[in-house]
Amino acid sequence: MVWDLMADGVVIVHGLFILFVAFGGLLALRRRRWIYLHIPAVIWGILVEAIDLTCPLTPLENTLRRLAATTGYQGGFIDHYLIPVIYPEGLTRTHQVILAAAVAVINGAVYAYIWTRRGRPHREERGRKT
Repeated sequence: MVWDLMADGVVIVHGLFILFVAFGGLLALRRRRWIYLHIPAVIWGILVEAIDLTCPLTPLENTLRRLAATTGYQGGFIDHYLIPVIYPEGLTRTHQVILAAAVAVINGAVYAYIWTRRGRPHREERGRKT
């Protein structure tokens, strides 16, 4: 059961990372410090999808799932609801490249907006006087 919980935790972290890659640029609209974490995550996410790299979380989860099989625990919420979203059936290389392009376009638009607003004060800095 411990292995199951650990594997479920990896799936949750994996899902959150995917959301961060896709939409984390929106955090940079509020606080530009997020850029330093988000840009490397976006680059990694695009590379994983575009050139078919294996994310280290995937083999970790698979190893934990194999270990969990010895405990007798079968399925659960994570297996039924999250796994199909993160790893949809029928995901092809073309789909992966399209996803990578979508991530690049979405985040490119957010960062272009941030770049054009560069000279204006950030939301968090408005109203502050030094």
